[in-house]
Amino acid sequence: MATATASGPVRDTGIGALLRHRAVAKLLLLALAAAVLVPIVSAKWASGAWPHALTVDLTEPLGRTSDWIIDNRDSHPLFTYFFGHVSNAIVLSVRGVYLVLLAAGWAGVTVAAGLIAWRVAGVRLAVTASAAFAACGLLGMWVPTMQTLALMVVAVLASIVIGALLGLAGGLNDRVFRILRPVLDTMQVLPAYAYLLPFALIFGMGVPAAVIATVVYAAPPMARLTALGLRGADGGVLEAVTSLGATGRQRLFSARLPLAAKQLLLGVNQTIMMALSMAVIASVIGAGGLGDRVYQALSTVDVGQALAGGIPIVLLAVVLDRVTAAAGEKAGAHGQDTSALRGWRGWSVAAAVTVAAALAARFADRLEWPTDWVVNIAPSVNTAKEWMVDHLYTGVPVVGGTADWASHFTTWVLNPVRDGLQGLPWWAALLIVAALAWLIGTWQTALTAVAAMAAIGVFGVWDKSLDTLAQVLAGVAVTLVLGFAIGIAAARSTRFERLLRPVLDVFQTLPQFVYLIPVVALFGIGRAPAVAAAVVYALPAVVRITTQGLREVDAAAMESSRSLGATSWQLLRKVQLPLARPALLLALNQGVVLVLAVVVIGGLVGAGALGYDVVFGIAQGDLATGLVAGVAIVCLGLMLDRVTQPTERRVKKGA
Repeated sequence: MATATASGPVRDTGIGALLRHRAVAKLLLLALAAAVLVPIVSAKWASGAWPHALTVDLTEPLGRTSDWIIDNRDSHPLFTYFFGHVSNAIVLSVRGVYLVLLAAGWAGVTVAAGLIAWRVAGVRLAVTASAAFAACGLLGMWVPTMQTLALMVVAVLASIVIGALLGLAGGLNDRVFRILRPVLDTMQVLPAYAYLLPFALIFGMGVPAAVIATVVYAAPPMARLTALGLRGADGGVLEAVTSLGATGRQRLFSARLPLAAKQLLLGVNQTIMMALSMAVIASVIGAGGLGDRVYQALSTVDVGQALAGGIPIVLLAVVLDRVTAAAGEKAGAHGQDTSALRGWRGWSVAAAVTVAAALAARFADRLEWPTDWVVNIAPSVNTAKEWMVDHLYTGVPVVGGTADWASHFTTWVLNPVRDGLQGLPWWAALLIVAALAWLIGTWQTALTAVAAMAAIGVFGVWDKSLDTLAQVLAGVAVTLVLGFAIGIAAARSTRFERLLRPVLDVFQTLPQFVYLIPVVALFGIGRAPAVAAAVVYALPAVVRITTQGLREVDAAAMESSRSLGATSWQLLRKVQLPLARPALLLALNQGVVLVLAVVVIGGLVGAGALGYDVVFGIAQGDLATGLVAGVAIVCLGLMLDRVTQPTERRVKKGA
């Protein structure tokens, strides 16, 4: 009950204040709707499982569609006059780049990599780049590396062009930006695996489907960062250029693009890294290259061969990330003056040295990497793996073995969570999703999340999706516990954060596929290893966001609390964590999205559920099964993103 004093009314601290709280009001409205709808639903469909009457069997129509596409791929005008030309252009482009790389020989490519890195980032990175390419040859992976690099060159160039054009349209036009933004948001939260099957269905298994899937997956970062860079250009500079009578085109090329140079190069960096990740995963649909070597090795649990193919992927990722990141830093440091990146005389010298190295290799008949220089690490790695099986898998005193950990995690965590979700009434699952999405966002986000979750049931993969969801929830829980603990430690210790930074940098550049190799060696195959790989993949992002969020807490609030005698623990619990809530929610969102991306790929190592259906659909040609699973993965990713992504309004209010 509210009371009043001479100094004015006192705020109601009873039931009235509680009812006026936005979150409580939302929950009450949702409870009222549930009280009306749940009895009706229970009377119609008494079972707790998803009702069969609300399921749509897409197997037959998708099967007919698949058969029609396969039967008409060589004759229908849509394929012969459009998709066929696109496919041929991709094949010719990739083959052309591949032949150029082979013609340059190992010496030419290695020297070119070192010289490019030297021109962009200095001598240290030049040595690293040359050594990385030499290591690819030493491991016997020179030809697969060139295949992956050729596919990457074509896919990245196409992604940059398409992304830059979309970003240009969004950066210069508000309406286009409003349309483009939700599309890019959705595309960036979808697991890479979900992109494979549609393009495999249209283009068939092979390089064209892999390149198109890579472009679609890698273009959104370029589009987003281009648009943001153009829209964030300094208004004062633009006004000054306009006052001098510059036309729209002149303003774009003389002011907007130079001012956005750092964002554009960051977009190139992100596009390259996502393209490499997708190009490796696309080996499942016939991309070839390094990814195919890893995929074939994982399918036979040959850890030695998988590692031999995985190390070059890691080296490529690190080198490409460092070179493009250094280019972005130079652009930011020099502002509009990008002469440090041009330096045509230096680039001409680099090109001449590269050509000389390639010609020398050709005259010496040493274009291919010499076979007597190859170091076969597979037997040694497999021997070490067998030793681990004999000594570390089981029977380790006190701590138990890695297989024991995986078994216990499956028995005590994964199985109970999965059984609990599958035993939950379907309408209760929808209510929980609606409540979480509405509390953290708006009714629009809640509606989107519920629709995505309901679509999973309609497609007939409710139980399998809940199995995948159980793995995601378990992985996210472990990721958040470790990530928040490490992030808090890094935020409180500058030295620890400095030591941690290079480790996080390396882990954040590695493609998703690579994380499966060590967990298979340590834990074997199954759901627990897939979750372990997902945790390792998502952990760096959570740690980094948590650390940054805690470090950016208002210094005045911290100093005020210290002056009142707050202890270090009280500062953390009552000041830093509450004020860093937006960053922690962002860490949660990124953790969920990244864990889902790898849990789905875990179908390759025995994780089952939706990931297995995608693998089975591709391997057996049962595209209906694979497509349904792919759509369910998209819906699951969309639901999880909406449930964990706060709106800007709520973040600002801190509600």
